[in-house]
Amino acid sequence: MEHGLGFSHFLAQIDEVGMAVLGLLISLSVASWYLIITKSATNFIAKRRAEVFLERFWGFDSLQAARAELKNNEPDNAFAELAKLGINAAYDSNNYHSHKLAAAGGVSELVTRTLRNGIDQEATKIENGLTLIASAGSAAPYIGLFGTVWGIYHALIQIGLSGQGTLDKVAGPVGEALIMTALGLAVAIPAVLAYNAFVRRNRIWLARLEAFAHDLFTLVTVSESHAPVSTNNPTAASGYVAPTLSSYGSSNAHVASTTEGQ
Repeated sequence: MEHGLGFSHFLAQIDEVGMAVLGLLISLSVASWYLIITKSATNFIAKRRAEVFLERFWGFDSLQAARAELKNNEPDNAFAELAKLGINAAYDSNNYHSHKLAAAGGVSELVTRTLRNGIDQEATKIENGLTLIASAGSAAPYIGLFGTVWGIYHALIQIGLSGQGTLDKVAGPVGEALIMTALGLAVAIPAVLAYNAFVRRNRIWLARLEAFAHDLFTLVTVSESHAPVSTNNPTAASGYVAPTLSSYGSSNAHVASTTEGQ
């Protein structure tokens, strides 16, 4: 052949529209891979921190000990943040008067709303970036196909103007144009696989949070129901023993092991 064919020749012959398509595919690839790497690292760190916290949390002797630990140390994972929100809501409920909206429905309703808001905030946080990954996975093949169609169109025009319509003259330019489709698939396939993996991880993560919130709500409400009323120090009354946390950890661990296997 008179000149070499390949990706370098394709780039030399591409026009402004083709360059825009190529630039868009490269941008989607860079953005999706950045999110894939950062979210994978963040999820791994969050899981390790959550495991360490849950092991330490269920080892406390009482809610008072857990509250003191959470007060002295800033939460570094979703489970610690949820525990801090729920325990503080229960202990601070006495600061609200009955006519305040924050205490409407009693302590149990206040704790339920607090835990639900915490889970919703975590769900919003972990879904950050998934829209871009999903968009890259769904749109990249069509963007690459558009670049291929555009490249074939220009290749056929040039072949028609040259008056040489033999197979060796047609196959090269058309084959070069198909590079755009390959690039689109190269961008889309990792994005789709990563999106599915992140969605599954988020589903399991939120299920574990729901189970932990249920255990925490039960623990807080039982503690509140056994605590004496009309006293400045609820734990100081005789006969009241703060409930231990270890007996509540088993159900959360069972849900965690069940969801991990799904």
